Amino acid sequence: MADHADGVDEQALMEVVRLTSDLIRIDTTNRGGGECRERPAAEYVARQLADAGIEPTLLERTPGRTNVVARIEGTDPGAPALLVHGHLDVVPAEPADWSVHPFSGEVRDGVVWGRGAIDMKNMDAMVLAVVRRWARSGVRPRRDIVLAFTADEEASAVDGAGFLADHHPGLFEGCTEGISESGAFTFHAGGGMRLYPIGAGERGTAWLKLTAQGRAGHGSKVNRSNAVSRLAAAVARIGEYRWPARLTPTVRAALRELAALHAIETDLDAPDFDVDVLLSKLGPSAALVEPTVRNSANPTMLEAGYKVNVIPGNAVAYVDGRVVPGGEAEFRRTMDHLTGPDVSWDYHHGESALQAPVDGPVYAAMRAALERFDPDGHVVPYCMSGGTDAKQFARLGITGYGFSPLRLPEGFNYQALFHGVDERVPVEALHFGVRVLDHFLTGRADGPAVAGGVGRVEQPQYVRKAGRSHA
Repeated sequence: MADHADGVDEQALMEVVRLTSDLIRIDTTNRGGGECRERPAAEYVARQLADAGIEPTLLERTPGRTNVVARIEGTDPGAPALLVHGHLDVVPAEPADWSVHPFSGEVRDGVVWGRGAIDMKNMDAMVLAVVRRWARSGVRPRRDIVLAFTADEEASAVDGAGFLADHHPGLFEGCTEGISESGAFTFHAGGGMRLYPIGAGERGTAWLKLTAQGRAGHGSKVNRSNAVSRLAAAVARIGEYRWPARLTPTVRAALRELAALHAIETDLDAPDFDVDVLLSKLGPSAALVEPTVRNSANPTMLEAGYKVNVIPGNAVAYVDGRVVPGGEAEFRRTMDHLTGPDVSWDYHHGESALQAPVDGPVYAAMRAALERFDPDGHVVPYCMSGGTDAKQFARLGITGYGFSPLRLPEGFNYQALFHGVDERVPVEALHFGVRVLDHFLTGRADGPAVAGGVGRVEQPQYVRKAGRSHA
């Protein structure tokens, strides 16, 4: 089947739809607490890779919680490797709330429906479609490409990327950067302006457990040491607190580019600069930046008592905290202050914040690939408000970017569909993603200083088992 001018053949465009639909049909719901089984999806991915002559490695920490890793050898042995990773698990979906069954993978009116269509079986499918095209055409990327399809991203990653990073670091030898979800999608900023935000940072995760101790007693008696009251007061203080702005390099870069695109004169270093005033002028674009200009802490769960007329001796709350890069010390001090002397707190789960450079060749190559297929689009960096598996792979020194390209029509609320009802992705968005990923991953979007070009060899000689051999 003939290639288009962009190098992508019709088979790859048809395959990405089939692959997305097939993966959605495999229910990999992650309910937390270890209640998930990714193995059927992992075996499906492994078959697709093996069918293309790419040898997959399947790895488990816990039976049924399966990860897939493979390496494709590049043309330039001196170039650093690139990690391309996507998770196989999805969050729960209640069928009664949906227009179609969330695990149907139905293709209707040019749209693929189902849980994982955006987060993130679409990206898994795009990557598979690209590397299968390479195998058919004898294409080799410039640098080694390490593929990782992981378990457990929607919980703690302890069975997924965390397990791989901690126990199988050799599989990622040579990887200096990685790409994954939550970036390079079309963001419609009004007036016909299309933005493509590339994830170049993530706020840190600070999930907290708060515990209030008190004096147990009868509900009819005066009790000045009521654990529930103490906890409620602390939770209210946390919920009402207004965190000060803390602008990281990624956020500053985003604000500068967005202000310029909206023809807003601003000086981020001026003594009287007010980020909230600038955000108020950015219109819809403000949503890309607003969640990441400061730390945050949202109370999410309460546990106390067992009977209405019994004052319990302790009460527990959980808080979802998110921390900007460099904001960890401020976060801890503030939580000490807000919880007060009668409530203790500790980390229920924590992950460090991330930052990635936006002035290097990898970011430039991602920008060039997007602009190649949407010349009127504007690429901007942004910091993700939440987190991804990039946090786990950062332990190996791998710099992570959010780069899961999709060209989306106006009115398509991409961010609202993450973990939302009626999750879906347009077929044309998948086609765009395949083209952009193919262009970027082969090295055709690299600048002159790092270009290695695209090679051709007889398949399947270019494939290598995950991990490098040592002389």
